[in-house]
Amino acid sequence: MKHLFFLTSLTLLSIKTIMAQQTRKADDGLLLQYYQNQQFKEALEYLKATYAEPVTELKELANLAYAAAMANKLTDAEGYYQRVYDADTTNLKALYNIAGINMRRGNIAKAANYYQKYNSKDSTNFFVYQQLAHIAGTQGDNYNQLIYLRKANKIDSAEASVASDLADLYIKSDSLPPAEIVLNKALIADSANIVLLQSLLALHSAQRKWKESVKTGEQLRRLGDASVTTINKLGSAYYQLKNYKTGLDILLSLGEQKTETTDYFIAVCYKELKDPKNAILYFNEAIKLSISPATSTYYNEMADSYESLSLTKTALATYKKALLYDKNPLTYYYMAALYDTKLKDKRNALKYYKIYTRSKPPKWQKGYIEYSVQRVADLGGK
Repeated sequence: MKHLFFLTSLTLLSIKTIMAQQTRKADDGLLLQYYQNQQFKEALEYLKATYAEPVTELKELANLAYAAAMANKLTDAEGYYQRVYDADTTNLKALYNIAGINMRRGNIAKAANYYQKYNSKDSTNFFVYQQLAHIAGTQGDNYNQLIYLRKANKIDSAEASVASDLADLYIKSDSLPPAEIVLNKALIADSANIVLLQSLLALHSAQRKWKESVKTGEQLRRLGDASVTTINKLGSAYYQLKNYKTGLDILLSLGEQKTETTDYFIAVCYKELKDPKNAILYFNEAIKLSISPATSTYYNEMADSYESLSLTKTALATYKKALLYDKNPLTYYYMAALYDTKLKDKRNALKYYKIYTRSKPPKWQKGYIEYSVQRVADLGGK
């Protein structure tokens, strides 16, 4: 009787286990429907309900991880993939996904660590090298960025983004022959790739091959590339070929997008076309763009610091430098106050108080304005 009870209990336990396993099987058709309709949150909730914790089956954890990642539940996704990896440290897919999720979460250092782990197990994955190169680039690590880009390019020399990034890095370090080799290989596979052609234009410019620069630049324009960098390089190439009118027309097409470089080459084109008025106008524009709008503020702040050190004459000279970059009304007030209170130079104090009050200072400077008007009167001004 005791044996019969034991056997019955064992049978019931086996039936329960089988039933539990059956109830844990997800409906693939329903999951597919969720995925096709981009209902990833619903898919994740369905899987969580189906796979009651504790989940130990790797396939179930992988399903949960995928659904969580697609639902943008990145903390959950990383946790599931980590459990997969902890159970099977040879699972490269889990390792790759943990790295990718950390990239999405902005945890670059952690992502790099997992990509390195992946790389130590499989050194043939193009995308891992690409990501490691990207991470090195964001950290300003040009040395390792170059190493990873080379390895990625060796695996797939036709992939445009890596070929372009590698060539650009070579150009930046003035290694022009290897840049040319990289770009030529990639362009065989895709001769109309704008990203590759932009790098090729940069290479031709660095090589001072102006005819080739024009050819590549015009090809880019036909493909619809009207970016500032492309137009600047094309316009400057026409200038170098002494085709000033065409260069000018191309550069002027940028309109409000003009940069310091644009204005400089517009100016020199006008100069060569014997139009000094416009040349001077655009040289001035180039100068303005080459100087930070905050330069005057920096000089004013520096001058105030000199004042606090009782270096009055140095402070005054620094205020004058600020005026070279921006005729800020307050700068005149500060100079007037220095002449008035520190240097006891009433003539110059009167001069700068007058300039300040006539420079149309904003209303929020009412206190400064009223004081300046009073000091002009006190000092015998009109």
